[in-house]
Amino acid sequence: MEKASKVFYISVSIVLLFILWGLIPETILPNGNLDSVTAIIQAFIVDNLGWFYLISSTVFLFFALYLIFSKYGKIKLGKPNDKPDFSYLTWFAMLFSAGMGIGLVFWGAAEPLSHFNNPPYGEAGTPEAAKTAMQYSFFHWGLHPWAIYAIVGLALAYFKFRKQSPGLVSSILEPLFGDHVKGKWGTAIDSLVVFATIFGVATSLGFGAIQISGGLSFVFGIEQSISLQLTIIAVVTILFMISAMTGLNKGIKYLSNTNLILAIVLMLFVLFLGPTNFIMSLFTNTIGSYVQNLPSMSFRMAPFHDENATWINDWTIFYWAWWIAWAPFVGTFIARVSRGRTIREFVSGVLLVPTIFGALWFTIFGGTAIHMDLFQGTNIMEHVSNSGEEVALFALLENFPGGTLLSIVSILLISTFFITSADSATFVLGMQTSGGSLYPTNRIKFIWGVIQSATAAVLLWQGGLAALQTASIIAALPFTIIMILIIISLMKSLKLEVKLIEKNRK
Repeated sequence: MEKASKVFYISVSIVLLFILWGLIPETILPNGNLDSVTAIIQAFIVDNLGWFYLISSTVFLFFALYLIFSKYGKIKLGKPNDKPDFSYLTWFAMLFSAGMGIGLVFWGAAEPLSHFNNPPYGEAGTPEAAKTAMQYSFFHWGLHPWAIYAIVGLALAYFKFRKQSPGLVSSILEPLFGDHVKGKWGTAIDSLVVFATIFGVATSLGFGAIQISGGLSFVFGIEQSISLQLTIIAVVTILFMISAMTGLNKGIKYLSNTNLILAIVLMLFVLFLGPTNFIMSLFTNTIGSYVQNLPSMSFRMAPFHDENATWINDWTIFYWAWWIAWAPFVGTFIARVSRGRTIREFVSGVLLVPTIFGALWFTIFGGTAIHMDLFQGTNIMEHVSNSGEEVALFALLENFPGGTLLSIVSILLISTFFITSADSATFVLGMQTSGGSLYPTNRIKFIWGVIQSATAAVLLWQGGLAALQTASIIAALPFTIIMILIIISLMKSLKLEVKLIEKNRK
């Protein structure tokens, strides 16, 4: 076990300063509070550099696909005799839980419904709009985000387990910059990683608290209030801190498997009690249109249509920046649980399994919601308009037999995802701020657990989740450049290794 590094103290200071800044109301600091400043910066980035996010994200996907079929695919992430620490089922469950569990539950019905009623092009509320809505939901949660995660995770796992480097993002760049990354530049890179992680996860925790309170309100009639949301954060904090103290092989492992079981049970209920034939036909059709239109969607900017360009900025470019901001967190976590797998096995698993599961999830929940609004006149969208996106899932489930029970299962699922996301984050933050140690001390994990929950609670109380989310997206810009450097550094190291292997063989 290692002590806290310099990155720990720098990161804690930056996060606390941002929280204090977020607490300053606009009346005291006109046009200078956190909301105003981050909104201006984000608007500039999205309006002027959206093309950079689109091109970069697509390059990351091409690179990930290349690795699967390249000669480097057989290289193991570890020593030649290393075996995987976790079974395939547990590994996939951990990928899913850490990667986007809360997001899928939150947006599973809400995003397709939103695109159906406000499509990127064409007339709203039509069968054509429904097809487009599903296609873009697949796009936003499919291969692109998981390719981003795969590259960061692969690089970290390769250098940590194959080269015995510290488990830090800065150490990946050593083949490019040598010992320079061990000084100020390395500290700056690792501090940026922690910054993006803490703000990204705190925002996700805030959304989780909002959806749990929305579910309790919708199902049991409990009044939605900030007090309820803060109570939820306090309770979940205690639970995830208990889980975090037990380590990877107990807390996160068991909770991740529980998540997967609950998610599959909920999916199967909706699939077989809902319009089953419609759902599976829609899934099959959308897979085809997604694959067919993937190149055009990947580069779509709409320079001649301001209205369409606004939609792309609000959804696609926002998502790409969001996934890049999350990449240090998810990448570090999936690297930690992937020792012993080959590059081909790692990239294929990270790309394909969560993508297919996510596509099925969106089809079952989003497709059923659209079917009900389009053909049954249930108008779930009206609930969303009145109460927010957090009630979309519960408004859908109330139309099923045993809807209340299904909603209770959903609240439980959101809670366990909440716990595993926060649990995973405390581990990653501990690892990144203790010199890359695979076993960060409980003291460091405890401090980060309290800070990320406090960050979520304070900004939720101030109504500043949007500013927090914006801050993490701004952090995505420099990290996009770091990811490009990671690819160059990884390729340099892989080429050198293959040359040495061939030389030794001769």
